[in-house]
Amino acid sequence: MTCPCTNDNFKNVSLDTLIIVQARMGSTRLPGKVMKQILDRPLLAFLIERLKRVRHAGQVVVATTTSPADLPIVEWCRDHEVDCTRGSEEDVLDRYLQTARKCQARTIVRITADCPLVDPEVIDKVISFYESHAGEYDYVTNCLTRTYPRGMDTEVFSMAALEQAHREGRAPSDREHVTIYLYHHEDRFRLANVTDVKDRSCYRLTVDTPEDFELIRRLLENLYPSHPAFGLEDMVRVLEAHPDWAALNANVKQKAVPPA
Repeated sequence: MTCPCTNDNFKNVSLDTLIIVQARMGSTRLPGKVMKQILDRPLLAFLIERLKRVRHAGQVVVATTTSPADLPIVEWCRDHEVDCTRGSEEDVLDRYLQTARKCQARTIVRITADCPLVDPEVIDKVISFYESHAGEYDYVTNCLTRTYPRGMDTEVFSMAALEQAHREGRAPSDREHVTIYLYHHEDRFRLANVTDVKDRSCYRLTVDTPEDFELIRRLLENLYPSHPAFGLEDMVRVLEAHPDWAALNANVKQKAVPPA
């Protein structure tokens, strides 16, 4: 596989559905989190392994920044034959658009690198809803009404919606948060939310703080060696058996997204 992080070119293929992973080393609460090691592997490695099991997407691309601080991400992608692009550190919306254009994508799946244990089946469920309602929605997610744990966050949207958000979204929050312009403008975009059969939104499976990292470490060390393809149900069973683990980050507050 040609890695565009080194030559800025993709193979000449037409991709219908593209997973773009935004990743950078900067983090105010846990610097370098995406490359922090568990079981002698960076968190990014676990995420990419899981994303490659998504059935309804054609390719996975890591979109990082041009900052020298993000060279470890670029180098890891190169060494592991993972496609990688580099763009603006602050204008993440533009980073997504340029990556999607290079890949000739028509449908984009947004995943963030702070969700290393996202379940491929959850992603496929959201993509499948989008595909089965072809032309009915511009943006489908499982985050508008939360029933899934944080860390299962999946957003699916059309290239046309991404281009419109890029043209019209001018506020700094629009550029930083990529999709905020879409779900703050229900008058312009058709939105849908996918819910879980049970409400497990009480669990926090994302990585933004040392407490989050400790929980993810325990889950990986418990599940990965014997069952690398473990899913959300497996994680929930472990957390139900170890309520003290779930309590590790139960009081962590998610960074607020600016209101509409």
